[in-house]
Amino acid sequence: MRPENVTLLCFFASYLLALGLEATRVIRSGRINRWAAWIAGAAGFVAQSMYLVARSRAVDLPPLLASTHDWLLVLAWLTVLVYLLVALIHREIAVGLFLLPLVVLLVGASRFVSHEPNPDLYSRESSLRWWGMIHASFLVIGIAAVVIAAVLSLMYLIQHSRLKRGHTEAPGLKLFSLERLARLNWWSIVIAVPLLTLGLATGVLLTWLSQKTPMPVSLWRWPFLASGVSWLALVILFGWLLTSRHQTGRLVAWRTLLAGGFVLATLLTLGVVSGGPHGAMGSSVHVGRATHGVTALSSRRRTVHSVILHSA
Repeated sequence: MRPENVTLLCFFASYLLALGLEATRVIRSGRINRWAAWIAGAAGFVAQSMYLVARSRAVDLPPLLASTHDWLLVLAWLTVLVYLLVALIHREIAVGLFLLPLVVLLVGASRFVSHEPNPDLYSRESSLRWWGMIHASFLVIGIAAVVIAAVLSLMYLIQHSRLKRGHTEAPGLKLFSLERLARLNWWSIVIAVPLLTLGLATGVLLTWLSQKTPMPVSLWRWPFLASGVSWLALVILFGWLLTSRHQTGRLVAWRTLLAGGFVLATLLTLGVVSGGPHGAMGSSVHVGRATHGVTALSSRRRTVHSVILHSA
């Protein structure tokens, strides 16, 4: 299959199939449905990779800089990669039931955000291209860590409730131990917050550098302010994790789940409503082009009008 022929529906359907096969493990656990789900997820991963490569070639931009649509797909791509690795190493753990719904959500949301690229802002000749790559890379890896932390928190709460009530573990719904989930959750937050901080800092630097270009970007826009509020919520959680002496695993899980859910909801809302950071930057480019077109059209009309008067 050629990369140009792959559509969003191809890997979206693969992930839905993988999620459905993972759900059957709750009813009847077996090797066949486990491997079938993994193969379906891997097929979607390959198709999505081809789709991102084709999109990147079409606009001559890396996926992280192409558009908000591509950026969300990169986030989903990283989440699928985590699912495939964990499911391959720990085959009995039902990680797909927690990660694949997020993948489906991200891929589905990418359909409704901005697809418009920013070739002028991040062209090969632009000095902002590498800074943009650094900024987008920090953000996407940091948010992926937040998503993983939220999933681990949900798994922790389910495992804690099961053990507290004395319920036996279902064969198709095996989870990591509470100790491992708490440790992985802690490390996810410790990794996510510094990365998001670096992403925010490079974003401010990128905005400052853009003031010297024909397409300046302003920090005083509500998408940037909302992103700052999300970052602040995670920093507060990070500080509490490092300084609190009386933290319980259940309390940490609840706060991480709420913080991660808030960040993910903010990200998707900004993407759908405003087109995200790429859409905000791209809007100024399109406005500039539209203004230039109107000016040129008015100039041509004045020229034609002058010729007519002169002829008369």
